[in-house]
Amino acid sequence: MARPANRRTTEGLRVWYAPERNFADAAEKYLIEGAHKASIDCDALHITALLPFIGKRPLRQIHDATLESFKAQRRRDGVSETTIKRALEVVRCILNLAARSWRDEHGLTWLETAPLITMPDTGRTARKPYPLSWDEQRRLFALLPGSVAQMALFAVNTGCREQEVCQLRWKWEVPVAELQTSVFVIPAEFGGRSERSGVKNGEDRVVVLNDVAKRVIDAQRGLHDEFVFVASKGKPRKPIRYMNNTAWQNARKKANLSQVRVHDLKHTFGRRLRTAGVPLETRKVLLGHKSGDITSHYSAPELAELIRAANAVLKTQESTLLRVVTKQLQVVNGEKSRKSRAERKTG
Repeated sequence: MARPANRRTTEGLRVWYAPERNFADAAEKYLIEGAHKASIDCDALHITALLPFIGKRPLRQIHDATLESFKAQRRRDGVSETTIKRALEVVRCILNLAARSWRDEHGLTWLETAPLITMPDTGRTARKPYPLSWDEQRRLFALLPGSVAQMALFAVNTGCREQEVCQLRWKWEVPVAELQTSVFVIPAEFGGRSERSGVKNGEDRVVVLNDVAKRVIDAQRGLHDEFVFVASKGKPRKPIRYMNNTAWQNARKKANLSQVRVHDLKHTFGRRLRTAGVPLETRKVLLGHKSGDITSHYSAPELAELIRAANAVLKTQESTLLRVVTKQLQVVNGEKSRKSRAERKTG
């Protein structure tokens, strides 16, 4: 009876039968098999950056040491640690597939064992969310051109992501006759930056309109047959592919808010909902976060409650101003009290 193959005999078979496959071979297989993935275009960009450094290397020679030159060059190019980490995650995924799933005609995996790839510590370097104050919002939005300003105003009052705003279509609008309003139901796979991308959590996204968002939508009616937000000039008006464009970048510099990203508009909406005392589960629905209870079919009373919660963020502006005024009065009254005490002492 033949003895079961141990690691040494298995490796011997690998040397005898298996061709030496390099990273470029594995990356090609990965891109072909993952063509349906929403993130595959981004993965392809990471692979393109990796190929000059490890493309010709055999898979067994790819590990932390051989990836050092790639990481060092990307840092010299000013690439963020988060982007470097995402590229390394693609490498790790490819090596794991080569070691666990991909097999040749002899039943041997492409790689005997996948090495541990150390990920950069992005905790200290990642940019933190930056919710806007009401004053910062006014300063920034006043510097944006009309079309982008409308998109930003809609985003900060709905919590929609950039591509959910850019790709918003009229056919997704659903009238709610009982409430004399409408909502938008964004399909889970609506597109986005590529045909394969869509709502981040993989579920249909219900967008309710507070008073400001509704005014924005009504102002866009009739500008385009398909898209809600389009350029303010040109015939025909074209959809705006990105909010993070030159106009946005110039406006935030002029407003001295270079740290603000388009995604911070969503963070701003979330912060204001919390400040207004909106319950966590309701915040999740309004922000489009994944939840087993989320459905795209709400009753009118449920939608009415969501709209009331979305409108609550508008009241936080009033309460913020009230706190500021109250604080100023307290300071003034405190100064008057100190003056009167001083006058009594000197008198």
